[in-house]
Amino acid sequence: MSKPSLGLLLGAILGFVDGASAYLYPYPDVREAIIIIVVMSTLKGLITGVVAGWVATKWQSLPLGILVGLALGLALSWLVAWQGGDPNAPHYYLEIMLPGMALGAIVGFATQRYGRARLVTSRQDGRL
Repeated sequence: MSKPSLGLLLGAILGFVDGASAYLYPYPDVREAIIIIVVMSTLKGLITGVVAGWVATKWQSLPLGILVGLALGLALSWLVAWQGGDPNAPHYYLEIMLPGMALGAIVGFATQRYGRARLVTSRQDGRL
């Protein structure tokens, strides 16, 4: 499986699990919005996975892949936790950002380590 495809698949699965795990929190407002949380968390995982996969195709560096995944997971999670709306509404920074960072680091690692690099072939006569 190509690196971006692996990132896409793994990001979607981990994002879905991350969002679904929010149901376990004892906050009633979270349970009311579980569908939105799962969808947004899956989307966050998809974006992180594609970017981590793209980085893995450009640079063969395990630390860079983990760092990019972690940073992107952190940034997207922070945007979700910081979301606008009612300033008096609770913001769950820790509960959102820690799993987002972990998701990004795992996807960054997996795309660097297990994804298949693109094969570049050319013909001898100059035609592709």
